[in-house]
Amino acid sequence: MKTLFGNPVLVKELKLRFRNLKSFTGILFYLIAMSVFVFGFIFLATSLTGNGFFRPDESFMLFSIMTYIQLGLILFITPALTAGTISTEREKQTLNILLTTSQTSFQIIFGKMTSSIAFLLLMIVSGLPIYSLVFLYGGVSPSQLFYIFLFYMLTLLAIASIGVMLSTLIRKTIVAIIATYGAMIFIAGVTAFFLLISVQVSQMGSAVSSISPMAHFWATINPPAVLLTLLQPSMEEQLQSLTMVPIPLWIGYAIFYVLVSAGCLLLAVKKLRVNMNKYK
Repeated sequence: MKTLFGNPVLVKELKLRFRNLKSFTGILFYLIAMSVFVFGFIFLATSLTGNGFFRPDESFMLFSIMTYIQLGLILFITPALTAGTISTEREKQTLNILLTTSQTSFQIIFGKMTSSIAFLLLMIVSGLPIYSLVFLYGGVSPSQLFYIFLFYMLTLLAIASIGVMLSTLIRKTIVAIIATYGAMIFIAGVTAFFLLISVQVSQMGSAVSSISPMAHFWATINPPAVLLTLLQPSMEEQLQSLTMVPIPLWIGYAIFYVLVSAGCLLLAVKKLRVNMNKYK
């Protein structure tokens, strides 16, 4: 464990990222924007009701909006931070020097990816004081917040591993970033489209819902759909009544994206170094 978290690549990347003024300036403006949104929402809600009260259902609505904003932040920023980790080193012609060090391929990939994840985790955790405002008005349980942050961490790990893998396989940084954003569009948007089509096909020509494993699969790998079931457990029951599959979405989501993360990291580690056997 000491070797894993104390490798020079990780230490160097963390120092470069967290000593950069732009990083903390970005977090500052993010927190300012989030605070303006939260206090503005509370002010408008109390003003429109006319009684000066902020009800628990309004608190839950605020929490839900903030949760989806955080998910959008993860989906939008993670590809930009991870898709250029290896390809940038290759374009700067410093990758060969890095490969001649005593660091293993896994330590290099792990250090590059972990530094990007650490920055995004800092951004998410820094918003916890703003999140905690909803507990003043009720409507949200601490356990629900805990499960949502576990969902964030798994989603962040999966997207980061995809970005690092594409950065290893693709030589150009801009192409790797575009490919990673394309993967995010597929995960968040195309899967939702396939979900709607699968549900409609399963109900076509029948008044009673029939079993639809494909619809359940597309819902399982779609982050907004899984997040919706974490926010509103009743949506889980409605989706199960549509697909006739009794397995909770979060179980399939965790299994699928753990396998995706492991597969992407293994492929990135394998493809980082040139296979010298073909030159013998």
